[in-house]
Amino acid sequence: MSTGANGLWGDGGAYQAWVAFLRRWADFEDVDPAALPAITEEQYDGATVQRLTVHLGGALDRRLKAWARQLTLAMGPANDEFSYGRELAQARTGLQSIRAMAGHPGLPQKLRTAMTELVDRQIPELQDQLERFLDDAIRRGGDARLLEERRRTLRDNALTGVLAQSPPPPATGAAPDPWGYDPAAAPRRRVITD
Repeated sequence: MSTGANGLWGDGGAYQAWVAFLRRWADFEDVDPAALPAITEEQYDGATVQRLTVHLGGALDRRLKAWARQLTLAMGPANDEFSYGRELAQARTGLQSIRAMAGHPGLPQKLRTAMTELVDRQIPELQDQLERFLDDAIRRGGDARLLEERRRTLRDNALTGVLAQSPPPPATGAAPDPWGYDPAAAPRRRVITD
């Protein structure tokens, strides 16, 4: 990195590139994480790395919350176990993209480890929330047999399945998995024939 004649950064450097990217990524804009510059721990002082941590944590939190809201909406109309299981299985793609950002190789190792662990702690909590929702439905007088089938489907397609995998590398311009999707991303076009 170079500085101008007065010693000030001309464009904000790698830190500013990351902050701008995280804002756009949190808003679900189509951005390429592979273009992000690497940041080393020695490159910035502790206060700057802390500010980057806050930006990264905020972006991850927004994506996780949007993912959870959209998953809930997607599962609502799932009227059979196949549909419910499909929504769960496909939604893991969204979790994988969030884990990939938390563990981006351009981040300092300590930050990458801490953020990946933070995201990974949220996933079992999300699974538990879905289980508690089924418990509440039984207590409210729902059909216990149907709700137990739903619980079996939830466990067979557990969101925690992504934890058995190492975080994927950040997405690039490569073609996405046609069977996976991020439920919080912009909707895809559907063609329904009669």
